[in-house]
Amino acid sequence: MSAVAAPSPAPHIPVLLEEVIDALAPASGAVIVDATFGAGGYSRRLLAAGATVHAFDRDPDAIAAGRLWPETREDPPRLVLHPRRFSEMVAALAEAGIASVDGVVMDIGVSSMQLDQPQRGFAFAANGPLDMRMGQDGPSAADFLNTAPDSEIADVLYKYGEERQSRRVARAIVAARPLSTTGELAAVIRKALGHRPGAPKDPATRSFQAIRIHVNAELEELESGLAAAEVLLRPGGQLAVVCFHSLEDRIVKQFLRAASGAVAGASRHQPQIAAAFAPTFSRLSKAIRPSEAELSANPRSRSATLRAATRTAAPARRAA
Repeated sequence: MSAVAAPSPAPHIPVLLEEVIDALAPASGAVIVDATFGAGGYSRRLLAAGATVHAFDRDPDAIAAGRLWPETREDPPRLVLHPRRFSEMVAALAEAGIASVDGVVMDIGVSSMQLDQPQRGFAFAANGPLDMRMGQDGPSAADFLNTAPDSEIADVLYKYGEERQSRRVARAIVAARPLSTTGELAAVIRKALGHRPGAPKDPATRSFQAIRIHVNAELEELESGLAAAEVLLRPGGQLAVVCFHSLEDRIVKQFLRAASGAVAGASRHQPQIAAAFAPTFSRLSKAIRPSEAELSANPRSRSATLRAATRTAAPARRAA
């Protein structure tokens, strides 16, 4: 495990921070779930507003850093850390005696802290072990790539990375086994796709994204987390979800559209059809994206999208 960093200043810049806080509208005494604690950028502002925060993170480094915060030692603590996946938030809060919350915020995907540590194996900017595990447990990227058949690898690259030449890349990966570092994997992908030095986007980017999503079951986790938030939020509670690519954002958009009671027609020429249940979310925001000022200050925010909604009093559509 890497060394624990001090909690302030934050090692990365939280994306769409002001917009997220506006959407959650935290009040003194509110109970809010930060489903993706990371470096605690959202939690810091929620605590400053007087809220109690239940923070989830499967990464033990993030939890260890959070335990240095003074709010964890208050009586009762206003920052409660849960070293668990956010899909488990209903069970975790039930164990803490909490049945409902005033807000849930999710920042989906890999954190800047993880990307910037070569030993975690998420990026190829610097060579590191082929790991990519957010929770630092279970099968790694190397385990998957060195054992899976090329057809399975190709399916992952196509589904989660939208890599059009997924079969070519998968065959190249299998031929180059065993792979143990991010540099080796990036070189194999570049060779398979005919990388031109100086091109605006490295062709390995799509495959690295796909493998990371698969290793961490990120999209399944997002779907389960959204269902859990629907169960936990009290009437009037706020949901805010920040995504960084279209696969995630599509899941959030479709979830909120269905939860609001609108079911798309069979074609774009047909009107939406009312659902057979009472809407569980209302006041859906439009897609909120970073301002020019934020893009200038934090280029990593360029692909971020925030969607927010308000929980109604209707029962959750299913248990989480």
